[in-house]
Amino acid sequence: MFDITKVHAAPSPDLLTPDNAMMLFVDHQPQMFFGTGSGDRTSIINSTVGLAKAAKIFDVPVVLSTVAAESFSGPILPQLRAVFPDHEVIDRTSMNAWEDEALVAAVKATGRKKIILSGLWTEVCLVLPALSALGQGYEVYVVSDASGGVSPRAHEHALQRMTAAGAVPVTWVQVLLELQRDWARTETYVAVTDLVKEHAGAYGLGIVYAQSMINPHAAG
Repeated sequence: MFDITKVHAAPSPDLLTPDNAMMLFVDHQPQMFFGTGSGDRTSIINSTVGLAKAAKIFDVPVVLSTVAAESFSGPILPQLRAVFPDHEVIDRTSMNAWEDEALVAAVKATGRKKIILSGLWTEVCLVLPALSALGQGYEVYVVSDASGGVSPRAHEHALQRMTAAGAVPVTWVQVLLELQRDWARTETYVAVTDLVKEHAGAYGLGIVYAQSMINPHAAG
C-alpha cells in the first residue's frame, strides 16, 4: 500500500551507480561484426566505445571477453582495447560466456550484482549469459545499441526474450547519464560532457553549441 509519509527525495535502489554495477563486454570481434546485420556497425562500435569510456570515467569494474579469438573470431575490437590497454581479455570456447569458469570468477570478483552487458551477437552471446546470470540472482542491463544481431528481427527477438526473463534494455547514453545523475558532481562533469561531445552525436553538438553561446571565446 502506498504510504505518502515515506515519500522523500532519494534515488531508487534500482538505479545504476558507480558502486553497484560492473560492465561485461562480450565478443566485440571482427568476425562477429562481419555477421552483424541488425544495425549500422559503425554506430555499434561508437556506442561500445562510448560505453567503455563511461566505465573508465566512473571507475566501474570491467570484464572483457572474446570467443575463439585465435582460431575464428579475431582479436577484441581495437578501439575497445585502447580504452583498457592493460585489462586481461578472457578468451573462451563456449558461446555462453557464463559457462566459462574464468569469466564467471572475474564477474564475481567485482562484488557487484548489477551487470551492464553488451556484445555480439544479441541472439547468442548476449541471450545465453544474460539468462544464465539472471537465473543465479544477478540483475542484467542489456545495452542494446552497443550490441547487434545477425538481423533486425534476431536482435529484437533476443531483446524481447531477455526482457521477458527480467533483463532491462538500456542504451549507452542512458547508462552514462544514470551514472552521473547529478550535474553538481563536478569531479566527473567535464569528462562526461567531453564524452558526450565525442560520441553522442546531436546531443554532443548541442553541448558544443550551448557552451559556445555561454562562452564564445571557448568555441572551437
